[in-house]
Amino acid sequence: MNDDVVASVRRQWKAVHPELDTEPMELVGRINRCAALLQQAEDAPLRAAGLTRGEFDLLGAVRRTGRELTPGELARETFSSGAAVTKRLRALQGRGLIARRTDGRDRRIGYIGLTDEGRTLVDRLMPTQLAYERTLLAGLDDGTRQVLGSGLAELLLQLEGRLGGLRG
Repeated sequence: MNDDVVASVRRQWKAVHPELDTEPMELVGRINRCAALLQQAEDAPLRAAGLTRGEFDLLGAVRRTGRELTPGELARETFSSGAAVTKRLRALQGRGLIARRTDGRDRRIGYIGLTDEGRTLVDRLMPTQLAYERTLLAGLDDGTRQVLGSGLAELLLQLEGRLGGLRG
């Protein structure tokens, strides 16, 4: 088996600091590297539609929950900062993909919903995005995908339990 970049990095660290235990890089380094590569590849269909990943995540959150969401709820759903959500919502509203509605009882509360154009766009892009992701993972057999999915789910639950309070 050929070494990946993480194995090479570990070897380099071992040469410089042989006493250093670089074992955590086995997972953390590979997860980070995979995430970066997948992010680049995954965004291709979205870029073709003129959307960023963050914008699509906001549209998708409103679509999949089936209800209007507040900007705060969108930030939690998409693991984004409030400032990032505000910026993305402004761009999406400018394109006519979302609509804002103020709460009738408390005008400080705003709700975000999809316009017909926004709903149509998400519904058109989602199958294309999933097909693209399926192609990216096509080199892995079913067993490997299941083991990876299960292991990553376990890691995610552990990290959310430990670090979930750090989200903002």
